[in-house]
Amino acid sequence: MKRVLALLLVLVLVFGLVACVGDQEETPVIEETYEIAMITDIGTIDDKSFNQGIWEGIVAYAEENEITHKYYKPAKQTTDAYLAAIQLAVEGRAKIIITSGCFFEEPIYLVQGLYEDVTFILIDGNPHNADYTEFRTNENAVGIVFAEEQSGYLAGYAAVKDGYTKLGFMGGMAVPAVIKFGYGFVQGAEDAAEEMGIGSVDMKYYYTGGFDATPEAQTLAASWYAEGTEVIFACGGAVGNSVMSAAEAADAKVIGVDVDQSPESDTVITSAMKGLASAVQTTLDQYYAGEFPGGEALVFAADMDGVKLPMDTSKFTSFTQEDYDAIYEKLVFGEIAPQKDTDANGAAIEDATKLGTKIVKVTLVK
Repeated sequence: MKRVLALLLVLVLVFGLVACVGDQEETPVIEETYEIAMITDIGTIDDKSFNQGIWEGIVAYAEENEITHKYYKPAKQTTDAYLAAIQLAVEGRAKIIITSGCFFEEPIYLVQGLYEDVTFILIDGNPHNADYTEFRTNENAVGIVFAEEQSGYLAGYAAVKDGYTKLGFMGGMAVPAVIKFGYGFVQGAEDAAEEMGIGSVDMKYYYTGGFDATPEAQTLAASWYAEGTEVIFACGGAVGNSVMSAAEAADAKVIGVDVDQSPESDTVITSAMKGLASAVQTTLDQYYAGEFPGGEALVFAADMDGVKLPMDTSKFTSFTQEDYDAIYEKLVFGEIAPQKDTDANGAAIEDATKLGTKIVKVTLVK
C-alpha cells in the first residue's frame, strides 16, 4: 500500500512539473514597444543635418509628452530595405512612423494600405508608385515638403548682399529638395546683384551624387577655394563636413543647410534652414488632437515659417536683420516666387543654367 501511495505521489509531482514547464513555454514574451518610430534615410540621426533635424523634433515632442520613441536605420538604400525597416517598426507596435526623405515615397505608397492602423508621416515627399504614374496619399498618411527654393533664395540673396561675388554650390544627390535649394541660391544671388548694381557674380555648381563626407568632396572644395571662391553652399548632409574642412584650411566660408550648422565650424556664416523639427511637432500635435491631416500634401513655406536663415547666429558683416525681414516678407506674400525643380517644361531638371540669370554666371562642374 505504501509503495502504491509513493508511486502516485511521484506521478503527481512529475505531471505537476510538466504542467509548470508547459505553462512557462506558452506564456508570451512581451518585448519593449515604441509608439513613435522614425526610419532614417541613408544618413544617420547625428548627421548634423536632415535626419538629425527630424529626430530632434521627435525626441523633443516625445519626451515632453512622455511617449516612447525609437529610430530604425535601413541596411541599404533600396525600396526593399526601407520596407524591411518599416516592417520592424510595425512589429515594434509603432502607432506613428515618420520617414525621412523622398526615397520613401514608393515604400509609403506600398505600405499605407497594408497597415491601416498605423499613421505615416512622410517628410520631403508624397507617396507614389515606382514609375510615377500614380500619386496617392491615404487617410492614414500625409506628405510634407518644404519650399527649399525659398530657403536657398534667402542664402544666395544674403551672401551677395554681404559682399560675396564668387560663390559655389556643392549639392549631394540631385533629388528635388537639393535641386530646389540650388536653384533658389542662384536666383537669390541674381536679385541681390541686380539691386546692388553688381555687374557679375561667378558661381561654380556641382552635385556629388551622395550625402557622405568624402576626400573627393573635400579636395574639390579646396580647389574651388584656391581658385578664388569665397563661400560654398554645402547642400548635401555630411558633404558639408568635407566642405567645412576645406574652408577651415583655406580660411574661407561655408553656408550650411537644413538646420543651423554654425556649431559645426566657425567657417559657417549662415544656414539655409527648413523647419524640420517644427513640421514634425506640428503634425504630431495634430495626430494626438484627433486632427491629423490625412490624405494631404502639405508644403511648409515662408508663410508657415517653414524656411529661414538663423539670423541670431549668422556671421554677416553688412546684411542686417532689417534686410532679412524685408526680403522674407516678400516671400511670405508671394511678391518673390523663385523657380523650382519642376518649373522647366513641367519636368524635374538639374541644370541651373536653365534659370536664365544674366548677372550670375553659373559654371556646371563635371
